[in-house]
Amino acid sequence: MRTLTKTQWIVPVLLLFGLVACEPQMSSDPSLDPAPTSESVTFEAEPDAENANIIHFTNTSESFRAVWDLGNGQSKEGDEVTGEYPLEGVYTISLTIFTPSGQAMNIDSVSIAATNFDMLDDPNLNLLTGGVDNVGGKTWVIDSTQAGHMGVGPTTSYWPEWWAAPPEAKTGSGLYNDRYTFKLDGFSFDMETNGDVFLNAAYDDEFDNTTVPPDGADLMAPWTAPENQTFNLIEDDNGDLFLKVSDPTFIGFYAGANTYQILELTENFMSLRYFDPRNEIIWYHTLIPEGYTYPVEPREYTSEELIDNFDEEGNVNWVTDQVEGFNENYDNPAPIPINTSGKVAKYTKSNETWAFDNVYFDLGYELNLNERSLIKLKVYMPSYNDYTTTDPNAPDWAPHDYLAKQVEVKLHNASDLGGDAWTTQETIIQPVSQTDTWVELEFDFSGVSDREDFDRVVVQIGSEAHGMPGIFFIDDFQLTAAQ
Repeated sequence: MRTLTKTQWIVPVLLLFGLVACEPQMSSDPSLDPAPTSESVTFEAEPDAENANIIHFTNTSESFRAVWDLGNGQSKEGDEVTGEYPLEGVYTISLTIFTPSGQAMNIDSVSIAATNFDMLDDPNLNLLTGGVDNVGGKTWVIDSTQAGHMGVGPTTSYWPEWWAAPPEAKTGSGLYNDRYTFKLDGFSFDMETNGDVFLNAAYDDEFDNTTVPPDGADLMAPWTAPENQTFNLIEDDNGDLFLKVSDPTFIGFYAGANTYQILELTENFMSLRYFDPRNEIIWYHTLIPEGYTYPVEPREYTSEELIDNFDEEGNVNWVTDQVEGFNENYDNPAPIPINTSGKVAKYTKSNETWAFDNVYFDLGYELNLNERSLIKLKVYMPSYNDYTTTDPNAPDWAPHDYLAKQVEVKLHNASDLGGDAWTTQETIIQPVSQTDTWVELEFDFSGVSDREDFDRVVVQIGSEAHGMPGIFFIDDFQLTAAQ
């Protein structure tokens, strides 16, 4: 289970440390000198001539490698390294040396007499915490309404090239109700979990009472972060910026890490990348300040003639939504009046109990129904479809539990977040009584011409929310002015 007592010393602790010995690792080769001991690990610490909160460390031991923990969240390597300490207090420093005979470590401390507020006036610290004037700190949350707020990729990638989460993909997992507050005062970090967290299944041994969230992926667990946690911003020798929070806290989806590379940090956006040691992959998160909403750019309110006859290139870009297939270049199954064209579109409804089974296209603008409000199309319904058998697994809200002889056209505001565009949709259903022949249908939306928010057109055949399969054909789609 994940402990709540372990603390990482990132900010100063008001205790003095003497030298702490560490048992050396011994070499078994008798030709080598004796292995180093903690007493042979020595170093010097000199304040910078211009800034006493910057300390220059020098390894004075005989070794071929020196590794430092500078007590401020940074680890460095080399005989001469530098640490920055903007806050007053005592910092624990450890030096590990490596010789041909073995390795040893020693621990000492440095004392910083006063806080250097100029060092705290750092652009990245101000963006993360809100700065010195924001006493309560700045609270960040997972950017759940945007695609890519969580993702995964290989260790060689700087973007989630394997998978990027759609909006609200992890609802109910314990991820979206967590809050992360960073305060400049004392570099304080507060992780508010609201009682549960989301974690990779490989780390279930670190938590008690893990359960599977609603989406059936990875795990969630009851967990509350301890108080008095800390954070630190670290810039490495390559200029890369890292955010480190004290153990046992973490940010977002837990995958064995509490150190995160900051890929982007602005006033209203933060992008993080972190390494998963058990799976040896990289995870990603994007965060926004709590309460922040993205500005909605006004879209053009207009209309244009839309045509797709599937014989020639039209100006409609169809997208499938759960239908098994939509072939826009299919031979006309019945080239007879009223449709003798060579090519049509084949619409295949699957035998899965999907919610909708749609095809749709986005306009890229808000549709002006005062200019064009009439949608026309031709449909062919084969008699070989089963229009009578019912689906016992269809939900109670399904309009039909069988394959209905109908075509439904819907207008959506696709900007509605969280998959709720159906709550504000306008829809027209046209029944089709004839099979094995082409039928022309019209859908007149002039009755809702006062709406100025429609930017998606949806076509659905056979009704929704049941698993009865069917094959249909459409042709000569058109958006035009009402007669």
